[in-house]
Amino acid sequence: MAASSKTSSLIFSSASNTSENHSENSMKNTAYGFLQRAGAFENPSEGFERKGLISEMMKDLLKVDRIERGRIVCHLTVITRVTNPYGTLHGGVVATVANLVAMACARTVVNEDKELLLGELNISYLSASGINVELEIDGRIIRSGRNVTTTSVEFRVKGTKKLVYTANAIFFTAPVAKL
Repeated sequence: MAASSKTSSLIFSSASNTSENHSENSMKNTAYGFLQRAGAFENPSEGFERKGLISEMMKDLLKVDRIERGRIVCHLTVITRVTNPYGTLHGGVVATVANLVAMACARTVVNEDKELLLGELNISYLSASGINVELEIDGRIIRSGRNVTTTSVEFRVKGTKKLVYTANAIFFTAPVAKL
């Protein structure tokens, strides 16, 4: 279940041990844990068994490159099982990845004691991505307030930087119920 040490050191490197860095690292760990539970770091050869379609779909598709406060960068390579009948990345997969990256990005700035509720997800399908195309996914915080966090996610072809999909998500925050 653990990511490679190379990925961990890339994601969690910090310059100093201030309380601000501790809080920022805590939020990075929360986002990292969210992506890990979604299956983003899993290798299918490890025999990972998890109930749920999203985990099964993502376990060898979405790879995390960098997590920092307010930003997450991932990549994926389009494979046959996530394409539509035309041989391009299925729109539902684009929406699922956009939602996961946006939620994880929001987790880098929203405290753990708040629940994130998706209020709106808007996706623009600008072009198609065929089999074996490598996409870079860049999620960023547009604005984060006390109760609302807005994110933007861009999907670009890795080599050419051509923008193929964009998504904007709005999350509402609510305190986690303690029973």
